[in-house]
Parts: sequence; C-alpha cells; structure tokens
Amino acid sequence: MASKIQQMVSSYTKDAAKAVEKYQVLRDLDLFVLDNSIRESTVGQLRGHTMESKWAIYDEVRKCGFNHTIVAAFSHSTRVDDDFCKQLMKRGEDPEGLWAFSEITKGIKQKLPDTENVPVGIRKMKEIGLHCVIMEIDLGDGVYDFEKFTIKDMCALLNKWNEWCYQNLSPKAKVMFSFRDLPDTMPEHSGRVFEVMSFLANLPANRRPFGILFEEPRGKSLPEECGVWTRYIRKIMDDNDWKGHLLIHVHEKFGLGDITALQVLMDGADGIWASVCAEGASMGNSPSCVTLMNLIRLGNKKVLKKFNCTYLREAAINVTITSTGREPHIKQPVFGARAIDFVYDLLPEEFDLASFFGEKAPVRITTMASKEMIQRRLGELFGDEPQFTLDIANQMKELILKDLRSGRKEEYMSKVGLALLFDRAGGTLSANMRDAVDSFELRGPHAQNLIAQVREIWDEWDLKDDVQGDEMLQFDSFYNGFMAPYFSCYRCNDTKKALQAIDMDSDGMVDWNEFELYLKWAMHQYPNTEDVDSLLDITFRKGLIPAMQDEFLKTQ
Repeated sequence: MASKIQQMVSSYTKDAAKAVEKYQVLRDLDLFVLDNSIRESTVGQLRGHTMESKWAIYDEVRKCGFNHTIVAAFSHSTRVDDDFCKQLMKRGEDPEGLWAFSEITKGIKQKLPDTENVPVGIRKMKEIGLHCVIMEIDLGDGVYDFEKFTIKDMCALLNKWNEWCYQNLSPKAKVMFSFRDLPDTMPEHSGRVFEVMSFLANLPANRRPFGILFEEPRGKSLPEECGVWTRYIRKIMDDNDWKGHLLIHVHEKFGLGDITALQVLMDGADGIWASVCAEGASMGNSPSCVTLMNLIRLGNKKVLKKFNCTYLREAAINVTITSTGREPHIKQPVFGARAIDFVYDLLPEEFDLASFFGEKAPVRITTMASKEMIQRRLGELFGDEPQFTLDIANQMKELILKDLRSGRKEEYMSKVGLALLFDRAGGTLSANMRDAVDSFELRGPHAQNLIAQVREIWDEWDLKDDVQGDEMLQFDSFYNGFMAPYFSCYRCNDTKKALQAIDMDSDGMVDWNEFELYLKWAMHQYPNTEDVDSLLDITFRKGLIPAMQDEFLKTQ
C-alpha cells in the first residue's frame, strides 16, 4: 500500500511540475507595453474624455514608465483627439512613443476600398507631426469583397501606405498593423492572415512593420484558441527572422480575459496593448495592471526594472476615477479596494499585494475572521483601548456567527458597523469611538434626507424640554417622541435598560450624537430603507433593542 501511495506522490510531483512549466516563459519575458488608457477607457462610457481628463490619464500612465502610448484614433470629424495631439506636440512630448490609429483606406464603397486617396488618419498625423502609426486591417468577409479585392490587392495597399509613412511622416516612422477581426477570420479564412503575414515578413528589413497587433474584441474566444493564432503568426515571423513585436488586446465577457492575455504571451506574443485599468468597451479590457502583476508574482524581474510597477495600482485607480467618476469595483483584482485585504488570518501571503504597493492591508471582518483579526481591526479604526481584548473580540466573533445563523446580514468593516458590534458584545463605546463614528459621512442624499427628517422630529420634542438647542433630549421627551411604539411601559425596567443602551455617557439625557450613531448604522446597513418610519423601526428593532438586551445581560 505504501509503495502505491509513494508512486502516486512521485507521479503527482512530476505532473504538477510539468503543468506549470509553461509559465517559465512569463518569468523570462521582456514585456512590451503599448498603453491604451486614453483611448480604451473612454469607449462605452456615458461621457467622453475632456482635454483635462486626457492629460490626467496621460500623466498617470507616464508615471508607470510606459513610454509607448496610443493617443488618438483619427476620423473625418475633428475630435478632442486632434486638439490633444496638437497640445502634446506643443508641450514638446517626444513623438517617438506617441501612436495613433489609422484606417488603410479613406472610404469603402460596395465593399471595395478607396486605394488612391490618403487615409484620414495618416494625413492628420502628417499635419500634427506624429510618425508612429497603427494601421487597422479587416480580413473577414464583413468589410471587403475578397473576390474582387484580393488578398494580393490588400498586400499591395498595405505596402503603399507603409511606404507613404516613411516618405511623408518621417524616415524614422514606426508602423504597426492591427488585425482587427482575427476571431472572425481565423476559423474559415486563416489563409488570408498567413498570406498577409508572409508578405509583411518578406518586406525589406528597413520596411518591415515595428510590430503586429491583434485583439479578441468580444471576449468569446477561448484562451487556447487565441494561443494557437499567436503561435502561427509568430512562426511566420520567426521563419523570416522578423524580430517585430506581437501584441495582444483582450476584452472581457465570460471571465477569461486575463488568462487569455497570459496564454497568448506564453504562446509567442511579447507585448500587450491595453489600458492600465479595466474600463473599456462592453465589459472592459484585460488591464495591463493585472497582467504585469501576474508576471511579477511569477518571478519576472525584467518588468520591475522596465516599469514603475509599484505605481500601477494607484494609476489604475486614478484612471478609473477619471473615466467613470467612480472608484474601481471593490472586488476588481489587484486594484479594487478588497484586493489587498486580509480575509482568513493575519499571515502575509507568499506574494503580498499590499506590501508590494506599499500599502497596509486592512483586515476584513467576516464570518471567517479570527478573534486576532477582530482585535487588530478595532485598533486600526479606533486606536489602542484597554477594552480591546481577545475576550471581547471572541464575543464579537460569536455575535457575527449568531447573526449569520439567524439570517441577519450585516457588515462589520466600517467604523459604524464594528462599533455597534463591539457595543452588542458587551463593550462600552468610548469617547474616541463615538467621535470616530460621529465623523462617518453617509453617502447619498436619500440617507441624509431621512436622518434630517428624524432630526426635525427631534427638534419638535426639544421645544418641550426645559433647555432647548443643547443637542439633548430629556428622557421623557425621547420616550414620547421615539421609544413609545417599542416600549409600552414608561418607567418599567425594560425601558430603563433601553435608555442605558443609548445614554452612552450615563448622564440621564439622550444626546443627539448618541442617537444619530444608531441612525447612521441603520442607514449604512440597510441603504434601501424607504421612509422615516422604516428607519426608526430598523434603528430600534435591529440596533437599540439588541443593545438593550446586552445591557440587561451585563447586569446579571
């Protein structure tokens, strides 16, 4: 029996090593990054980029050390891209790394291209002074009639505008060709791609393209499919001793975007053209931030030397905000808010994102959190307190599990959420904790409006107090204004215990700030609360009454 187990162990060890062997390519890859943040992050957005936002994004990607940037996609109409490129040149930016898209024809009629007139993109580039061009090629059946306009005609047209760029843009021109519809072409017409690639590969060395681009625009192709395309394109390049770049751009759809980008890099591509963040057409693109971090965690040292990788996360966040007005989704890998959290324990991972980016990983308080994690989170939010013992943290953990079993779904990460959990577990909210919670700002006008309505009720009862405008309500006023629906007896023991729960400083009065703590908690936990009555109901039933029960237990 033992020998059979040992045989399985030996076989497993070999198979496991073989399975990850392919990733060695990524550890050794000298990655070329063509940044597409300016163009990609505006596609599909409800608002386009202004001049200011383009400059903001441009400056962010420059901080990452990306020296090749797509700055425009020119068309017949004058767009912000035109003026932005003029400003780039006026500011003295080096055009050597500034790329722009151009069609290979000025127009198409009856699926036949105009082969005589200069395409708008390269004509505008000449006017502005740019000389790094990406010409877009379509080889599927949707654009051209290849029975009338043959692949040889296509090759002749590519050669014509390739030569035009060297003659008219700059003797130092850089030209790349982008296969825009490869997923549509390869299944039935791969020969078209291979014929065009062979033609380009056999151009004189000083006229061969700087590189080839292709994309998976709809996120439907499997990683292995894209990998096969890559291997055959690279084979044509290698067979002709063509040392050009081969770049991939992947869109998201079914969750395979990032692995598709890595697969293509393992199969012969040496670069990516992508935005640093995920924003883009449809469900977005596979961001360079994520691709680079995967290379780094696999041990790639070259990209660490080549780019400012510790800034990638911040750049991705900033570009997302500039493009959408919002921070990245909290669960976005690498640059989402939760990407650097501790979840299960306090042991750092073998490759720790938080440490890499120079950030302190917050402890995420969930049902999986240990008592040590809860204790640490208390200290992070409220400073050191003698009350923050492992015993109270353990009580808090038990309450979290009790909430889960009873179907009570709440969060315990925020100051409000953790403070109320601490209070329910038998802790006493200190002045420091109350101040921290008081500074919590509710998001959204609806929540603020509901609490403002509660404040109006408060102010009406304040007029009946002996002293008005002191942010306090006497117990009689607070009971009549708020507690009566939940406590039928004015002077009974239960009602007094409820007062103890909300009278945090034990002065026999109810402070607005003390009551507002529970209101804020209720709105934070239940943001879909519709009206004031519902807000007060949640505040008492889910906040104050459970806290009252804890006060009762402490006296037993």
